[in-house]
Amino acid sequence: MRKKEEPPRRRQNAKFMKPFLKKYKHAWTLLYAVVYLVWWTLLNYLTVEQFEPIHIAFDDRIPFCEWFIIPYYLWFPYILLTIAYFFFFAERREYYQLAAFLFIGMTIALITYTIWPNGVDFRPDLDALGRDNLLIELTRFIYANDPGTNCCPSIHCFNSIGACIAINRCRSLREKKALRIGSCVLSAAICLSTMFVKQHSAKDVFWAFGLAAVMYAAAYFIPDSLAAQRREKAA
Repeated sequence: MRKKEEPPRRRQNAKFMKPFLKKYKHAWTLLYAVVYLVWWTLLNYLTVEQFEPIHIAFDDRIPFCEWFIIPYYLWFPYILLTIAYFFFFAERREYYQLAAFLFIGMTIALITYTIWPNGVDFRPDLDALGRDNLLIELTRFIYANDPGTNCCPSIHCFNSIGACIAINRCRSLREKKALRIGSCVLSAAICLSTMFVKQHSAKDVFWAFGLAAVMYAAAYFIPDSLAAQRREKAA
């Protein structure tokens, strides 16, 4: 019996999907977003009432400044666009290093929050500031949707550091000096913003840098050193 031929459109779709899936087979790593969002949401729901306040004396020296809500919000497109660029355009190894840095580090942060529920309790009363503007309203929106729990280490800061490292190490961006400098400036502004809008303690930022140092060694320094040793042996 003669085998029934597939419709032309189906054949075309299959012909297109096979190389597409082969090229972007690293998309499986993006499933982590589901794990992270579910875990983070549950933690916020469970720890909104009971958590250990994070506070150091240096926090009292940092004034609230609503202008810093701008870089605070810029974190969202900054991280998403960085991941998108490395997913589609950077070398596969560079994408996996960025993904390992961010996703493993974020998991360590989530485990820390689970074992040690923490948060900040020194956010200002925005109504008592005596001023009302768009930046205050943007801050109010953050306060209403983020209870200020699960702060130490700061994922906002940690991811900004990771994006900055990846951009400055990326081979295809070596000639983009302005972009690399801009990423450093934006990452620094985002880290400062977490403290100036009182979403994080300075302690959260210090811990984020510590976690970033550990993940830099795990995702970049050690693998690159081992790869260099293998190349030397093969030469």
